[in-house]
Amino acid sequence: MKKQLFALLFALVPFTAMAAPAADVPFSMTPDLKDEASLQRGMQLYVNYCMGCHTLEHQRFARAAEDFGMPQDLVEQNLIFSSELAYNDQMHNAMGREDGANWFGAAAPDLTLHGRLRGGDWIYSYLLSFYRDPSRPTGVNNAVFDLVAMPNVLEPLQGVQEKVCAESDRPMEGAELDPLTGKYQSCDVLQVTRPGAMEPDEFEEAVYDLTNFLVYVGEPSKLQAQALAPKVLIFIFIFGVIGYLLKREYWRDIH
Repeated sequence: MKKQLFALLFALVPFTAMAAPAADVPFSMTPDLKDEASLQRGMQLYVNYCMGCHTLEHQRFARAAEDFGMPQDLVEQNLIFSSELAYNDQMHNAMGREDGANWFGAAAPDLTLHGRLRGGDWIYSYLLSFYRDPSRPTGVNNAVFDLVAMPNVLEPLQGVQEKVCAESDRPMEGAELDPLTGKYQSCDVLQVTRPGAMEPDEFEEAVYDLTNFLVYVGEPSKLQAQALAPKVLIFIFIFGVIGYLLKREYWRDIH
C-alpha cells in the first residue's frame, strides 16, 4: 500500500511542475518583495504611467501603503489624483472598457493578477521590448507581444527604441553567422536611437521597480506569509516533539 501511494505521488509531481511553463523571454528579473524602496518607486511609476488605462481592481491604496511603509498623507498627496478616490479605495481609473476598445482596438485589462499570470520575467521583458513601427496605429510594436495594441507609455523615460542591424562575435537570438566575416549578424537588435529622460541603466532599474510592484500586487499576502513561515515551522517542530513524547507515554505499557 505504501509503495502504491509513493508511486502515485511521484507520478503527480511532473504534472504539477509542468502546469505553468516559463515563457521564452529575452530578459529575466528576480522579484524582491522586501525592498520597500523599489516597491514604492514601482507604485509611483504605475500610478503615473499605467493607471490611466489599467486598473488594479483587487488592490487598495491603503494595503500597498501599509506593506511598503508609506504614510497615509504622502499617498493621498502624491498617488491619488482623483477626487473620487480615497485612501481605502481600490485602485480604479476613469476609463471605461468600451472607451479603451474604441481608442486602442482592445479594452485595457486589469493588471491585479498579471504578475501571477505572466510572471515577472515576461512583464520585465515586455516593458523593455517596445520599438518604433510606423505601420502600427500607435507607432510602436513589441518584440515579446507582436502586434501589440498598447502604446509605449514609458517612451518619454526610455527614448525612441528601434530595430537596427548589428553584428557580434557572440551568437545573438535569431542571428545568422556570416561566413565571410565570421560574425553573427541580425537586423532585430533593439537599440535606443533617440535618448529619453533616463539613461539605459536607470530605465532598466525603473522597469524592474514597476515589475516588482506588479509581482507584489499579484499576491500581496506573500509578504505576510514569508514573515509567518518561520513561526509556523517552529510551532510544527515543537508540536511534533510533544506529540512524539505523548505517543511514547501512552504506548509505554502496551509495548
